Amino acid sequence: MDKQGRVDAVDAEMTSRLLPDTAVRTLGRWWDANEATYEDGTPGAHTVRYTPARWAGTTPWPSRLAPVTGTGDAEVSRAEVAAVVADALEREAFREALIATYVWGKGKRGNQGGSGPSTLHKILSADGLDAALADAVTTLREAGARGAYAGLLGRGNGLGPAFFTKFLYFAGQALPPAQGPAPLILDRVLARRLHHLAAAVGRGTGIDPDGTAVAWAWKRWNWSPHRYGVYLSFMEAAARQLADTEAWPSPARPDLLERALFAVDLETPA
Repeated sequence: MDKQGRVDAVDAEMTSRLLPDTAVRTLGRWWDANEATYEDGTPGAHTVRYTPARWAGTTPWPSRLAPVTGTGDAEVSRAEVAAVVADALEREAFREALIATYVWGKGKRGNQGGSGPSTLHKILSADGLDAALADAVTTLREAGARGAYAGLLGRGNGLGPAFFTKFLYFAGQALPPAQGPAPLILDRVLARRLHHLAAAVGRGTGIDPDGTAVAWAWKRWNWSPHRYGVYLSFMEAAARQLADTEAWPSPARPDLLERALFAVDLETPA
């Protein structure tokens, strides 16, 4: 069996097995500790801190974010970003929507020379950005998340999946796709979680005992549209699995699982 064949076989096993008991227990403990924050069963209250003044010169700045002329830090939640994006998309202000999701995704991390304002300004200077974002939103609404992901992959100028899946995620809150799973954020932390789960299946079944095929599929960045589709399908099924247990709220959207998986360490024994 070649590498792709081994990956496909592991994917099939993961679809059948979903989350192992140890992961269910770990996620259940996360929910016990965070139920008061996410009492509505969504990650809308997930809030990040950012420093508005760092983003001075970033245009068009979303008016619902704190003004860049202010001092100190500000906070913005997923629910608030979703409202900003919904308003921006209604006006076809695609750059404004992208900026809001990027600032939320970056928070206080990064620096002026790294993946912060300078990278965002590089992204905003890319030729054809507006058309690419508009096409992605149309594709998301009409054909689904995987197609929208494919349209943005490889756009260059620093706009990689870890950030454009945030744009797709929030766009999907405003304009749910007509078919297929809703878009979710996928970054290197979440890919590492799926890598860990897939590697355990590969070892346990003997399909990929040395983990090379799984490592190739769940690399740190630039995941293929197929891999993104596998991720969305797994997360949707795993969210249903959790909702059928006493450890998780029912019903709960897959994005609550995405939030939890980002926060927990599946590699530590339950």
